Amino acid sequence: MTTSELQFDTPADRVVEGPVLQVDDLHVSFPSEAGRVRAVRGLSYHVSPGEVLGIVGESGSGKSVSSLAVMGLLPNSARITGSIKFQGRELIGQSDTELSRIRGRRISMVFQDPLSALTPVYTVGDQIAEAILVHRKVSKSAAAKRAVELLDLVGIPNAAERAKAFPHEFSGGMRQRAVIAMAIANDPDLIIADEPTTALDVTVQAQVLQLLGTAQEVTGAGIVIITHDLGVVAGFADRLMVMYAGRAVEKGKVDDIYQQPRMPYTLGLLGSIPRLDVSEKQALVPIKGQPPSLTDLPDGCPFAPRCPMVVDACHTAEPPLVDVDGSQEHAAACIRTNEIAEADGEGAEAAVEIFGAEVADEPEVAKIPREQREVVLELDQLVKEYPVNKGVVFKRRVGTVHAVAGISFDVREGETLGLVGESGCGKTTTLMEILGLQKPMGGGISVLGTNVSDVDNKRRFEIRRDMSVVFQDPMASLDPRLTINDCIAEPMQVHGYSKDEINRRVPELMRLVGLRPEQLSRYPGEFSGGQRQRIGIARALALEPKLVVLDEPVSALDVSIQAGVINLLEELKSKLGLAYLFVAHDLSVVRHIADRVAVMYLGKIIEIGEVDSVFEAPRHPYTQALLSAIPIPDPVKERQRERIILTGDLPSPANPPSGCRFRTRCFLHAQLPPEKQRQCIEVEPPREVQAPDHEAACHFAQIRQVL
Repeated sequence: MTTSELQFDTPADRVVEGPVLQVDDLHVSFPSEAGRVRAVRGLSYHVSPGEVLGIVGESGSGKSVSSLAVMGLLPNSARITGSIKFQGRELIGQSDTELSRIRGRRISMVFQDPLSALTPVYTVGDQIAEAILVHRKVSKSAAAKRAVELLDLVGIPNAAERAKAFPHEFSGGMRQRAVIAMAIANDPDLIIADEPTTALDVTVQAQVLQLLGTAQEVTGAGIVIITHDLGVVAGFADRLMVMYAGRAVEKGKVDDIYQQPRMPYTLGLLGSIPRLDVSEKQALVPIKGQPPSLTDLPDGCPFAPRCPMVVDACHTAEPPLVDVDGSQEHAAACIRTNEIAEADGEGAEAAVEIFGAEVADEPEVAKIPREQREVVLELDQLVKEYPVNKGVVFKRRVGTVHAVAGISFDVREGETLGLVGESGCGKTTTLMEILGLQKPMGGGISVLGTNVSDVDNKRRFEIRRDMSVVFQDPMASLDPRLTINDCIAEPMQVHGYSKDEINRRVPELMRLVGLRPEQLSRYPGEFSGGQRQRIGIARALALEPKLVVLDEPVSALDVSIQAGVINLLEELKSKLGLAYLFVAHDLSVVRHIADRVAVMYLGKIIEIGEVDSVFEAPRHPYTQALLSAIPIPDPVKERQRERIILTGDLPSPANPPSGCRFRTRCFLHAQLPPEKQRQCIEVEPPREVQAPDHEAACHFAQIRQVL
């Protein structure tokens, strides 16, 4: 077979009768010390050729287990019953040898973590070529050539050279593109993508979703995309299935479910997502409680303990999945679908009414003009660099990483500044410089009016009392050997609080963050992710700080839990008059919680200002690309939006481009005449005032509506 024979079939060449995948009454369970875990319970769905099915739900709902069952990748301890038919052929009961002929050839999978999906000791090109050689009788040279073609197809620059690189030499987005190249290498009929964008920056997420769309067009395959983010699938999926406690609780066409959800759980998920396109402060719906244990499910509806519409009948029997509104294409598992249909508003609006969510009040200090408020944090041309050394015994400096290259901003009393940008732009380095309270390499840092360059150890200790931090990973930031009582009490013990003060303050903090004082004797491992983050917030508030630094505090949480933590942060800000420096990559969250926003790129702040001004009238091309990459949980709006897809990856901070640092990826720069391009290449643009409390660093700044 020659390389030309390896070209993809067109969708028109595929003549497949019936669904490409048919799952009927699928049950999957695993043994455990507490009894059998019923991870999937009676799941049924189908995927037609060329169709995209989105499967959504919280962690532990059975999404990934059901997809692994389709692939035949579950451990031997799993008990699987029901039916999984691929193009009419039953897969349950097939041997691993028989399934291996289908996996990778007819059905392929894109995993959540591309680094663990690739073998670190082989080059990326060899791994893609291997996927071809395993399933097709071709020469190694033909497979290697095809691997380069596939890398080029998925947008890897200099594909022939990059094919010789190892996985660790690729960025996260490039690794995910390589995994997608491997997935489409053999022209599959079905692609299963399990959380393919969860760990990626928003710009890379947009690239990956566009790439999956291209893969579908090229191969004509059906796609199953699994995610916890309803925004991701809004404009990409044709049909949607919502899972809870191992079963489908609602399914139907995407437009129907987003506009007229008929299951309280679906309503809660839709209402918990901050909207990028909403300028007025919206109420977020937290779904209280936790999913039930799959070893000991309660009688009746599994969602009843968390449902705002629960009635006695909900506890007697589990409701079946039945058609709603007389439609055979929209079904929900709820006995109160008619009452939900009568709620005012659609989707998220109905969720706010049913769940009773409210918007937190503005803090009293917000009534004072910003320029009259106390400055709690100020950065003036902050610089942080790291040496690049070579050699083992005799090390020599061969370069410099310009992690933070002269940034300036301030945070006032009672306000939230959102700091956003892609991974590698310098956000975390900036936080570490602030939290370190050491003399900076260049520029200045002032906390509560004190320049940290001039402080002694005693004053530094005092400042730490007024400044606290909440980290991204709550489990890693809490000592697993200490009880929650000891975790929260530790900062107070360090700062000399009396035992009586600590015993009084710790239960108060637990109530403040929505937890019960009787849980204080438990350990961090006994709490859910959202509860651990609340404990981290309680610890951060123990010393009554004036400034709280939040490093991606909700990025690792399910959207329903995320909403509860965001609401808590807003409530605490209102009650205590706190100032927040909030670092995030999700601009939807930033728009909801921040008063002002600063956009970082390669160690520089390239746009800063009042949040509504920056979001509604972005001046810098990079800000415009970030905003266009954020999905909106509205299928109609998503299909009409114009995406700005950035090409390439973030340049190395050890060798930043001359002039404007963004020019190598800038769509505006590419359209300029040569004389104007020369200005971008030779002159670094200063931050200039574009509107009241709105600055941008671009020679040719112009407003572009992207929402």
